[in-house]
Amino acid sequence: MIEEIIAAAPVFLLIAVRALAMIETAPLLSSETIPQVAKIALAGFSAYAAFPTALAAGWNVEISSLSFVFLVAGEAIIGIIIGFFLTIIFSAFSTAGQFFSLQMGFGASETFDPLSQIENPLMGQYLNLVAMLVFLSMGGFRELFLGGFWRSIQSISILSLVNGREGVVRMLLAGLSRLFLDAMIISMPILGTLFLTSLATGLISKAAPQINILSEGFPISITVAFILIAATMPFMVEAFSRVVDAGFAVLEDLYGRIGVQVGGAA
Repeated sequence: MIEEIIAAAPVFLLIAVRALAMIETAPLLSSETIPQVAKIALAGFSAYAAFPTALAAGWNVEISSLSFVFLVAGEAIIGIIIGFFLTIIFSAFSTAGQFFSLQMGFGASETFDPLSQIENPLMGQYLNLVAMLVFLSMGGFRELFLGGFWRSIQSISILSLVNGREGVVRMLLAGLSRLFLDAMIISMPILGTLFLTSLATGLISKAAPQINILSEGFPISITVAFILIAATMPFMVEAFSRVVDAGFAVLEDLYGRIGVQVGGAA
């Protein structure tokens, strides 16, 4: 195996570049808390595992060719597209928490979230953490490296990506629109109930002006929200699983539509 890698070092380098680009942009793996050395090592191991598949798919590259530089850039673009699309899918969970954080009274509670690498309200961080646990429990990393990376080695090259660029653009745009739809579906039970709670407290303040609704309304909203989160958590976990599965299904469908079976890097 080592002799084959040395003999086809350009192919191994291209696979490693694709793996590293995906790891640098994929959810969870792209976190700055993971050492860069560990990411490079994981990319090297992924390339080592996928190397026989690339040879079987007909990858053949001459390093002396000037086009090799463009092939390296193309492999990085493919990895970035895979990781970025999965990041879009994963962002639906923290976005769902942002939708009802303001209604709960947690709108000003933004802190740095090490998972999403952005300033995120507390409820967005909480749902992001739950989504991370669901992702791990359903074998998300297995799907990422087998259904995402290894399957792309079998079927997608930079030439097929350029020829099918319209499908890639549509996939990314549909992922962005699906992000807000999934976030709204996940947060709608809590968001709608909090809206009704705010409406009820407003009516109470009109009916009984002596009640200080400003001091009583926030504890009521927070209590109702926590009760709803505890009651709907099984359904939210199920929704998280469906969203992640749908994301991998869209990626597999893209491979089937624009992919090729041989000549992956030629």
